[in-house]
Amino acid sequence: MFINASTDNIDIAPAWERADLDEVKRLAQYPVALVGDVQARMGIMAAAIRPVTPAPRLAGTVLPVLAREGDNLAIHRALDDARPGDVLVVNANAETNRAVFGDILGEICLAKGVTGIVIDGAVRDVAELAGQGLAVYARGVSPAGPWKNGPGRIGFPIACGNIVCNPGDAIIGDSDGIVIVPRRDLTTVVERTLAQEQTEQKMREAINATVQPAH
Repeated sequence: MFINASTDNIDIAPAWERADLDEVKRLAQYPVALVGDVQARMGIMAAAIRPVTPAPRLAGTVLPVLAREGDNLAIHRALDDARPGDVLVVNANAETNRAVFGDILGEICLAKGVTGIVIDGAVRDVAELAGQGLAVYARGVSPAGPWKNGPGRIGFPIACGNIVCNPGDAIIGDSDGIVIVPRRDLTTVVERTLAQEQTEQKMREAINATVQPAH
C-alpha cells in the first residue's frame, strides 16, 4: 500500500476466477440498456449511481470491496491485488457526506490497469479524476476526506447500487448507467445481446422504409 496503516481488520477472500476479458470487451460494444434488456431487465444498478467523469464507458471484471462508511482502508488494500481489467466496485454503505475515493487512488488505479471505479458512496477530486481519463461512477460527491481505520472485506459478494456483485462478474458502464452480468452467464448474454441488436436493427430499417421524403 501507499499508506502506512495496519490491515489486520480487512478480510480478504481467496483468489477467484474472473470473466473472460475478450468476451467482456465484445459485450461492451453494445449499450448498457440493451444488455439489461436481454437479462430480463435485471442486473442494472440503481439510477443514483451516476458517472461523475466525462468519459463514463467502462468494461471489466468486478473487484468487490465492502468498506465502512467514510473509510477507505479496504480500498487501498484491495488495489494491492488488483489485476489489469478489474473494475473497483465498492459498497461504501451509500454514505455521501464523506468521500472514500479521490485522485491519489485514481493514480493507483491507472498504475494497476484498473479500468473503472463504481462506488455506492461518495468521491472527490472530480476534476483531477476527469483529467486522468478514468471512468468513475458514484452515488455522490463530497470534498470531505476519508478515515483509514477499517474494517472491510475484499473479494466477497457485495451489494452496489442495489445489485449483487460477485467477484469476477462482468461489469459494463456507459452514459445510462451500470449493468452487471454474472460470470457464468456471460457467453449466453453476449449471444442474446447480438441477436437482440440484429432484431432492433431490422426494426429501425423497417421504420425508415416507411418514412416518405418530403416534397
